[in-house]
Amino acid sequence: MSLVNDDRVYFRQLLAGRDIAADNRMARQMVNFVYLIGDRDTGECVVVDPAWGPADIVNVAAADGMRITGALASHYHMDHIGGSLMGQAVDGVRELLEIVGLKVHCHRDELEFVRKTTGISESDVVAHDSGDTVMVGAIPIELIHTPGHTPGSQCFFVADCLVSGDTLFLDGCGRTDFPGSDPEAMYDSLHNRLARIPDESMLFPGHWYAPEPAALMGDTRRSNYVLAPRSKETWLAMFGSG
Repeated sequence: MSLVNDDRVYFRQLLAGRDIAADNRMARQMVNFVYLIGDRDTGECVVVDPAWGPADIVNVAAADGMRITGALASHYHMDHIGGSLMGQAVDGVRELLEIVGLKVHCHRDELEFVRKTTGISESDVVAHDSGDTVMVGAIPIELIHTPGHTPGSQCFFVADCLVSGDTLFLDGCGRTDFPGSDPEAMYDSLHNRLARIPDESMLFPGHWYAPEPAALMGDTRRSNYVLAPRSKETWLAMFGSG
């Protein structure tokens, strides 16, 4: 799926268990989204959260005339970047690196978690701060640090689209009862750090947890119950326990 209006921007939303890893039962249950973002003029693209079917992802990009030159990790959880999930091995960035040579871009606070979760080496990972830009061809992708679900969760803003990982869904937000989660940080991420994203921007989440796979930020702000509280105290009273 692509709702990007810029003809030069290549943007694909892939559903694990359907578009990739179609024969993987757990992938169908987890309903993760994987994203390909690139520059059609140069044929380069990056993949956001390349779990479940790295070879399939590479094949999708190649069928579109694109080559994957980097990976962006929204956070370190196994269903997004690979590792061992409930005793099942999930293919991810480690397997992707065996197919194509690239760097994995994550937030600085998540670097060690990414390495330990996936088993990749320190030289494979690039640590970033909020506000950094990753270029793919001539297309800038802004990295926005949005802690709460995990300490180094980050969203990606490109061509008036927000790829939000597990920070913000169309309905709800990422859980804040995991080790390393922080309800107060999640409130700040949702209500302050993402406040500058225009209502006209499209929100593309990390999971298909709503009837539609994407929505306008303005519609999400009006309908998503986690964005309704107007004070931190109210938000924490409602969602502070995760």
